[in-house]
Amino acid sequence: MKKNHQSSILNPQSLRGFTLIELLIVIAIIGVLSTLLMANFIGVRQRARDAQRKSDIRQIQSALEIYRSDVGSYPSVGIAPGFFPQTTCGTGVKLTNVGATATYMGTIPCDPNGSAIGFNSGRYYYVSTDGVTYTLASCIENTSDTSQGVVPNSPAPVGNGSCSSVRYFVVNNP
Repeated sequence: MKKNHQSSILNPQSLRGFTLIELLIVIAIIGVLSTLLMANFIGVRQRARDAQRKSDIRQIQSALEIYRSDVGSYPSVGIAPGFFPQTTCGTGVKLTNVGATATYMGTIPCDPNGSAIGFNSGRYYYVSTDGVTYTLASCIENTSDTSQGVVPNSPAPVGNGSCSSVRYFVVNNP
């Protein structure tokens, strides 16, 4: 005797779907996984911006050392026209000697966050009062960064404005 296959297709008990509980569990798992991935993604972006800041400061430090080698001292804020911290950073802002006969850095870089970071209006901070020593600083976003040069949980070593992480990457003359 042959079985009628049509009766099993139309039988509602043979058609099974997902229950509401199963769907809610799957949605909850997807939500947890996406939250973990987003938190990790934000951390990666912060570390990338911090790496850019450290690289920028090291480049500025190299330019300052060449400047000192040629001129005999580090630029003071009033000596280097167009040099930070009194101006903005970016295109057209460069490190030159007095009289602009030599260019040591074609473009002074800005903080990757721009002025959004709050510390020193998005510029890397430089201070030299005597031409013999200097300090360069930037706000670091990653609160767990313990690399060399990072000053944790202290007031701003130089500069103005606030740094939400209260961590700074500080470089002094060698």
